[in-house]
Amino acid sequence: MKILFVHQNFPGQFIHLAPALAARGHQVLSMGDVANKRDALPGVRNFWYRSPVKDRLKGLGSTFVDMAACGEMVAGACAQLRDRTGFFPDVVFGHNGWGEMLFLREVWPDARILNYAELVYRSRGLDAGFDPEFHKPDLKGRIVTTSRAAHILQSMIYADAALSPTDWQAASFPPDLRHKITVIHDGVNVDEVRPDPAARLAIPGTDLVLRAGDEVLSFVNRNLEPYRGYHTFMRALPDVLSARPDAQVVIVGGDGQSYGSPPANGTWKQAFLDEVTDRLDLSRVHFLGRIPRSHFLSLMQITRVHAYLTYPFVLSWSMIEAMSAGALVIGSATAPVQEVIRDGVNGRLVDFFDVKGWSEAIIKALAKPEADGALRAAARATVLEKYDLFGHCLPRLVQFAEQAGQPTGRSDRRTVPGL
Repeated sequence: MKILFVHQNFPGQFIHLAPALAARGHQVLSMGDVANKRDALPGVRNFWYRSPVKDRLKGLGSTFVDMAACGEMVAGACAQLRDRTGFFPDVVFGHNGWGEMLFLREVWPDARILNYAELVYRSRGLDAGFDPEFHKPDLKGRIVTTSRAAHILQSMIYADAALSPTDWQAASFPPDLRHKITVIHDGVNVDEVRPDPAARLAIPGTDLVLRAGDEVLSFVNRNLEPYRGYHTFMRALPDVLSARPDAQVVIVGGDGQSYGSPPANGTWKQAFLDEVTDRLDLSRVHFLGRIPRSHFLSLMQITRVHAYLTYPFVLSWSMIEAMSAGALVIGSATAPVQEVIRDGVNGRLVDFFDVKGWSEAIIKALAKPEADGALRAAARATVLEKYDLFGHCLPRLVQFAEQAGQPTGRSDRRTVPGL
């Protein structure tokens, strides 16, 4: 088949699937935002579009305006690709979160359109209104949240099939669209992400080298912000360091904002650090910013406790990778985490907002690591069983792309009744 992947940050979630399909003999192309240009994957030919300048509108409809502008730009780039090269894909497979998939049926009416359906916004039951400290669930706020789902739902309506990484994320979509979605996780390379008793991590700017067996507490996210529980973690930290005088805390993440609203001033990182600074031994708290993947893997291999918190939102790859590395994960008792971690079976769960509960759980786990050996082994076993990239997930992803990309045989599939 001829397959086009569309993703503003290509390869994104398609980093393994695209080259795997190319290796099976399919002609694989990609279309991504030139601002995020990366090296080509094996067997994949890259093309780029230039993201339009946002109109800076506010209020209802502003999200759809921005996403439609992106969709128009992507459709134009794809039309140029078609006209200049004669490329007519059998399958167009893209992430539906940024409007890129909105108008590609107009470019290639006969292509099978597949969506990566990561999540759809809802005014109740997900992230909106979950944390009352930052989100006030009034009528206006619920209307704005609902309006932000328009481009995602439109993409799904016109898609032939879709893919979600977890059952919980798939369930965020309305029942009328849920039947289109197949649930397959992106997968973890369990041979790369595995326990290593010889692992070590040098802390930049210090003489400190941490090793497996040391008393290390880790916290990792793309950015340090409320959506990923940074505020709860920081508020729990003073009691942890007071009770565990030998503990070292390694915090990984940028100063920016991935989700939700920005702080009134400065960064979320600094705001919550300032809140507890006078009660912290900062010589034992190491903010590493964003780090190379090799350093992240070493951290997951040496950490005694890995804290992972999230709103009811997209589940981070890092949590499952921590489990694959044999870390003890203490996670927030929120639905996306509960799909993977069972309290007392393959990890620990604590209420997202229970600062004291977080302190107590972390202190206990740091103090007696030998007591949690079975949980660490079970965490690794969970990943091997359900999230193994090459042994489980990638074969299913390839099968999905190949089968969902086959024509249905319905000659009227894209015709309008009565015309």
